[in-house]
Amino acid sequence: MTFIPKAFSVALMRPRSRAAESINEPSSREASGEQSRSWKDEGYILADSHCHLHMLDLNLFDGSIEKVLENARANQVGHFLCVSVNVKELPQVLAIANRFEAVKASVGVHPNEQDDDHEVSVSELVKLSHHPKVVAIGETGLDYYRSEGDLSWQRDRFRCHIRAAIEVNKPVIIHTRDAREDTLKIMQEENIDKVGGVMHCFTEDKATAEKAMAMGFYISFSGIVTFKNATALQELAKVIPLERMLIETDSPYLAPMPHRGEPNQPAYVYHVAEYLAHLKGVSLDTLAQHTTHNYLSLFKIT
Repeated sequence: MTFIPKAFSVALMRPRSRAAESINEPSSREASGEQSRSWKDEGYILADSHCHLHMLDLNLFDGSIEKVLENARANQVGHFLCVSVNVKELPQVLAIANRFEAVKASVGVHPNEQDDDHEVSVSELVKLSHHPKVVAIGETGLDYYRSEGDLSWQRDRFRCHIRAAIEVNKPVIIHTRDAREDTLKIMQEENIDKVGGVMHCFTEDKATAEKAMAMGFYISFSGIVTFKNATALQELAKVIPLERMLIETDSPYLAPMPHRGEPNQPAYVYHVAEYLAHLKGVSLDTLAQHTTHNYLSLFKIT
């Protein structure tokens, strides 16, 4: 989960009544006469590498998580990682993952989550991660934007997650905001390169991306990359190798263009893929093949 930056503020409004139709609206490339979405006929599948299915307002989907996944499949999205942000809601995450083969799960506590009565331990994370649908540890990391004061507890929690990940040999999902130096320092000190992982909803600079990739990490782009004022991020996306790229929605947050201002959903990862393919000058099928291969490889999904 990414707390929305001021520069990228998104009002989580109710979508248009024909939201189910809107995911099939022609793209700007189709409108201009360019060939588009032909890759769908070839059966290429996209992976939403970071979503919070348990947080979606199902009233927008006829009360049905099945409708969410149907919308996604209509946009050729066939893999989903439902990411945990605290232990309390983990049963909801696992309940969804247990129902659908294509949905995997993670276990972790977001850096901004606070529970004065309980702090997760390495042993607890290890135990929870043994669930057969859990493929990653996180999301974890550091966020100095939303939390203030002595944040040693955040750093301790981050180290705890990395140690658990190494013990169970599962990759780490990292959230970092206004904390790049400490994030990289802890990653290095805790030998996170033993398991690798993903820098989710990436908005940092090229140097940070390069240091993370050197430790075996993938760089994941969300709907933010489609925003008009995200020019620095767009330039970065051009130089991130396809072999190290993932895509995500972070739904229900950060809906991409042309759905900015609506609640996000996994179907909209198509727009992230389409935009990145245009930025990098590759076809949609190439972008899809690489990012889905990366997803399956990183999370050891067969």
